[in-house]
Amino acid sequence: MSGDETTTQGSDAAVPAHQDDPVYDLVAIGRTGVDIYPLQHGVGLEKVRTFEKFLGGSATNVSVAAARHGRRVALITRTGNDPFGRYIHEALTGFGVDDRFVTPVDGPPTPVTFCEVFPPDDFPLYFYRYPIAPDLMIEADELPLDPIAQARIFWATVTGLSQQPSRAAHFAALRTRGRRTHTVLDLDYRPMFWPDAAEANAQVDAALEHVTVAVGNREECDVAVGETDPQRAADALLERGVELAIVKQGPKGVLAATRDERVEVPPFPVEVVNGLGAGDAFGGALCHGLLSGWSLRRVLEFANVAGALVASKLECSTAMPTSAEVEEQIAARGSSPFAAATEEA
Repeated sequence: MSGDETTTQGSDAAVPAHQDDPVYDLVAIGRTGVDIYPLQHGVGLEKVRTFEKFLGGSATNVSVAAARHGRRVALITRTGNDPFGRYIHEALTGFGVDDRFVTPVDGPPTPVTFCEVFPPDDFPLYFYRYPIAPDLMIEADELPLDPIAQARIFWATVTGLSQQPSRAAHFAALRTRGRRTHTVLDLDYRPMFWPDAAEANAQVDAALEHVTVAVGNREECDVAVGETDPQRAADALLERGVELAIVKQGPKGVLAATRDERVEVPPFPVEVVNGLGAGDAFGGALCHGLLSGWSLRRVLEFANVAGALVASKLECSTAMPTSAEVEEQIAARGSSPFAAATEEA
């Protein structure tokens, strides 16, 4: 960590100093909001008595996850001009994420998201983002283009392509990058945000021309390239010019492919409480591993464990592990079936 960073009390995340022109390890753009999660599990929302609120939204969670690994991170998004919007600023800075590119809009409120928790694999989501969420009101002419261009990783999600003006802003940001290394598209397809899958496919197809890394599960790969088989999906993404294709397979692990290498790692076993934040924890850890210059196998193993640790908790953002916590779990399970399967793969 550089000497111009301070640590927020009560957190081991480093808070970047507000220099005029910092170069970020990660700049992410996209969804933010407040997660309202039930404290009673195994019942529908109509039966829940108490809830707890957390910082949420996919791009936001990835930003927090990367900051927890000590990375200098900035988030580009918008909130409502309301108390939940102020909460998002407080939470971001508490986690060490630079919030200078998070701006309010008048009108639409900061989104909230409810979920139901039916472990181990059923977590219905209910988004309150209508008629439009502030994070879909990001304007192209307000983008911080220099930080986007200079960032070591730029992270965008498919949700940001679902409506204007966010769609135009995302494409402007991607053009600014010029398909620079580590320009990432999180395939993050949520059908409730799109008129139909065909429209999503068309926008993803156009976005893939600008990115070097694509990350998604099998269903998201189907929307992106028409393939659910992990190997064929990876091939199709590579054919589109992506340099690194990552296909998450849930209980079957994860596949990563480049033109010269193909790696599969098994899942890391945990008792699942809420699987909703696992993919975002994986994304933040992926960024950390890529920036660390690790082998592809080590990157995947590290990211897999980070995702599993969050799946074992109720919340998303506040559950994002530090690097030390991930490494501790890897070391503790050195003789586990996970380690054996990894050695055999």
